[in-house]
Amino acid sequence: MQLKIKNPQDFWSGMFFMALGSLAIYLSRNYPMGSALEMGPGYFPTWLGGIMIGFGVIIGGLSFKLQGEAEQGLALREWGFRPWLVLPATLAIYAMLMDAEVGFVPSLIVLIVGCALAHKDVHWRETILLSVFLTAGAVGVFIYGLGLPFRPFWWSP
Repeated sequence: MQLKIKNPQDFWSGMFFMALGSLAIYLSRNYPMGSALEMGPGYFPTWLGGIMIGFGVIIGGLSFKLQGEAEQGLALREWGFRPWLVLPATLAIYAMLMDAEVGFVPSLIVLIVGCALAHKDVHWRETILLSVFLTAGAVGVFIYGLGLPFRPFWWSP
């Protein structure tokens, strides 16, 4: 029996999770850990990195099968590079809008619509409804519920 990769997307997703988790643990190594009751600045990124490594092992492990077809391998032809380009650009635009104090509401709407553009079949009605309701929920939770100092709009005090 030969070990083959049955799902290349799951394999590379698992590798990505393991790499990102390892990076989180590596970058938080100089921060004090603390304990579960008195968490230090290194506690959350270290545990989150460990959880991500665990997810990566599970997702990557489930991508294998014991016998496979000869033509299936780790081909990049099945990858969608559009999300790899659009999602980081959208996050950068969101960060720039928040830094320019445009406001939480317009920045979040740009983020949601931009993330929807990562898919090749965008359903605009669903995207607009999602952005309206998700933004309203985020404003309710973060601005009014938690009292975070985000300005909803550029004209807001």
